[in-house]
Amino acid sequence: MSVIESAESSARLDHPVSPSDFPDSPYSQALKQPVLLGLFLPIQAGGWSASTLPRTTDWSWEYNRDLVLHAEALGFDLVFALSQWLPKGGYGGVFDGNALDSFQTTAALTSITKRILLVSTIHVLYGPMHPLHLAKWGATLDHISGGRWGINLVTGHRAVEHEAFGWNRIEHDKRYALADEFAQVLQRLWSDDEPYSFEGESSWKLKNAFVTPKPRYGRPLLVNATGSDAGIAFAARHSDIVFITSPGASDFASAIQVLPAHAQRVKQAARDQGREIRTLLNPMVISRASEAETRDYYNAIVAHQDFRTPEGFQALDSDAHAWKGRAGIDPPSRRAIGGNIEVVGTPEQVVEQFIQLKRAGIDGLQLSFFDFKPDLEFFGEHILPLMKQAGLRF
Repeated sequence: MSVIESAESSARLDHPVSPSDFPDSPYSQALKQPVLLGLFLPIQAGGWSASTLPRTTDWSWEYNRDLVLHAEALGFDLVFALSQWLPKGGYGGVFDGNALDSFQTTAALTSITKRILLVSTIHVLYGPMHPLHLAKWGATLDHISGGRWGINLVTGHRAVEHEAFGWNRIEHDKRYALADEFAQVLQRLWSDDEPYSFEGESSWKLKNAFVTPKPRYGRPLLVNATGSDAGIAFAARHSDIVFITSPGASDFASAIQVLPAHAQRVKQAARDQGREIRTLLNPMVISRASEAETRDYYNAIVAHQDFRTPEGFQALDSDAHAWKGRAGIDPPSRRAIGGNIEVVGTPEQVVEQFIQLKRAGIDGLQLSFFDFKPDLEFFGEHILPLMKQAGLRF
């Protein structure tokens, strides 16, 4: 018989088992690479770029399936996508609101891929989702995928998304306190050999809950995206990978100045908890064979900027901290490009920028492209071989 535990007593799992603790786990195999390589899937209309320049990028299942299979063939380590609950019309313009669900998309990919890590972005506080559901679903996908499935655990920063589920937006730091309970309960359900009961600050409770089968490597991979004090503290306790943004401007020269201190801050927070975590950054890669061709491609994207989308983003209130440093710094054309930072240049120049990011403390690159299929093909043919020559990939 289980006992009802409070959040305080549940916190005895100070250092929960990670898949990195198992040398044969898919995540441990990926960590052998000098730099983790990921693809940020465009499962939402518009991808990451508010531009109307013609392109193939599409939110459909078939398009994203093909991207993942190509990325896996190229040796990429992981893929994931964002999750949004937006009103009709989305942000407007090219971001018209059409989007697949990240959880269902990556779940479907578990049965048609063999090696690549598949991470589902899931808002764990909406509804609210019950941790018992997610523990069972996660353990199931863990076994289907052979230990390749993970969770990008997010709490939601737009008021409209909370309201869609009948809630008022939960205060920023309170969201992370609730997510902390959620993560603790998940870990207990994935690890405990006896039924588990729980009552905390959240609205959900458990009584004699039990999940089987257990995940193959302790638990699924855990990721979260954050830049706030509360978010970094959460990541330090629970996450394997932290998806960060540049706290300054998005152009490469500005970002590379502030990223080392930011990455070190995140890693030190985990070390203070007796843990090691990896940082992941999302560069928008724009590259062609020559500087002139690259400049022309970049300028064409900006020249077709969709001016309908900025108003949409501003109208949907957000309290996210990670992007606060961008206010008044990035030019209005910035949204036409997209991504956390811009990595622009010839293949040789792109790889040199990747080297600088690694030196700055970035452990992984979650790539975005403007025109995903042809740009991913260009990356595989012209940039990836140079990354291997530079010692960034095997």
